[in-house]
Amino acid sequence: MISAHCNPHLLDSGDPPASASQVAGTTDSSEEAPPATQNFIIPKKEIHTVPDMGKWKRSQVPFGTVAYADYIGFILTLNEGVKGKKLTFEYRVSEAIEKLVALLNTLDRWIDETPPVDQPSRFGNKAYRTWYAKLDEEAENLVATVVPTHLAAAVPEVAVYLKESVGNSTRIDYGT
Repeated sequence: MISAHCNPHLLDSGDPPASASQVAGTTDSSEEAPPATQNFIIPKKEIHTVPDMGKWKRSQVPFGTVAYADYIGFILTLNEGVKGKKLTFEYRVSEAIEKLVALLNTLDRWIDETPPVDQPSRFGNKAYRTWYAKLDEEAENLVATVVPTHLAAAVPEVAVYLKESVGNSTRIDYGT
């Protein structure tokens, strides 16, 4: 488990989102700063065994809700927000989403700048370690371009989530 103290409202107002499009930043939202009670910490892994999953499913976040339920609810809200929408659907893209796309484009450009290593192994290419080292070095700078200034304290925490989302450089494991 990664201890999660950040919430799905990070890119929007401090108020709970009314819809998945608001969560995703595709609609206007208040510029009001989130409550001063938000705390951000560097996440650490806490799921090492199957029984640890049960602990996470029952874990509480600072606001008294169950972290697992909040996480699943966030995913389901996003899912509901795109049901019935065509890929060609016209919508306004928020500044937050434009910044996220720019971040992803940077990661994609780094892939092009890191050619595969000629090697006999069929599992993972060692060039991934070079790419990941660059991400490890630049993650906080990348995240800082996306996170609003009033939430700058969240940057180190979110940077860990970004790095963990792309796999493991030691095992050359890209995740599943």
